[in-house]
Amino acid sequence: MERWDRIGRAAAYGAAAALVPYLVIKVSWVVGSLLGLLPVGRGFSLGGWLVLNTVTIGMAAAGITLGLALVRPWGTRIPGRLVGFVAWVASGFLVSILPFVVLSALVNSASEKGSSGGSGGSGGDAAMPGWESVLLQCSFVVTGIALAVALPAYVRRRWPDVLRRPERTRAPASPGLPWPAVTGTVTGLAWLYWAAGGPLGIAHRDERPADWHVLVGVGGCWALAASAAVTLLVRRRPTRLPYPLVLAPAWLGSGSMFAWSGWRLPATLYVALARPSDVSYPENVTLAVTLHLTAVLTGAGIMRTLARDRGRPGVPAGAGEPAERTAGLT
Repeated sequence: MERWDRIGRAAAYGAAAALVPYLVIKVSWVVGSLLGLLPVGRGFSLGGWLVLNTVTIGMAAAGITLGLALVRPWGTRIPGRLVGFVAWVASGFLVSILPFVVLSALVNSASEKGSSGGSGGSGGDAAMPGWESVLLQCSFVVTGIALAVALPAYVRRRWPDVLRRPERTRAPASPGLPWPAVTGTVTGLAWLYWAAGGPLGIAHRDERPADWHVLVGVGGCWALAASAAVTLLVRRRPTRLPYPLVLAPAWLGSGSMFAWSGWRLPATLYVALARPSDVSYPENVTLAVTLHLTAVLTGAGIMRTLARDRGRPGVPAGAGEPAERTAGLT
């Protein structure tokens, strides 16, 4: 246990350190754009570019703070719900980025090999040189791997009972299929249909790059994984699978739906209402807004279901309670 804890603490420092290059690059983009030294990203106005990068700077700062909170003594004094929420959202972002980075690299490599007489370049954004793109992707990958080690170690220190299966003395009050499992399944299947090239609901068929297919497909897979996991967790007879193995996809998949759809919903809603002439999405924006809103509500619903499952009648007192609450440290 001590060895695992030491590894988790080292990983927490690694997660915080890995986001520093991302933060520095984003700050340089904002400052450089304001001074006219760096170009604005393609498809953005100066104001939109500054808002986008300012938001991502805040997200990077929150990620660095989270990494340090998982290892420093002051991290245990932060309210548990706040730590849990930030960790849930951060995990949701990173768990989609990691497979996206790998799969998009493979897909783009295959497409470049398949194209005859290619120029060798991928047509990247002029505001992002190749080395910056690689550095940003490495920051995400290292942070995601490090948090995957650091977060469970922190949870075991602060809430040792959370990773244990609740011991119910009577059947659940509502044994039916939870609504987030239904909406998550519908959303996931719709995204996988689009990722596979399905034409229904697509407004601009020629504007579906390979990266779009990969990102939509990854989101669909996590939505289905979370829906299946929450179904197993709340059913009348518990599954024989190890509890953490079922809890993980419910946590990560719900975070992925909440974080990514929450991130894309405002932009998609803006396009749906303002209909700017220089921006167009492959999918029908009204349908995209509906799916993103459903995904946000589904992700929050799954997390609420998990929290309620810990405190359901029939669970011995303290079985799902954070250790800090029983110690009066909340």
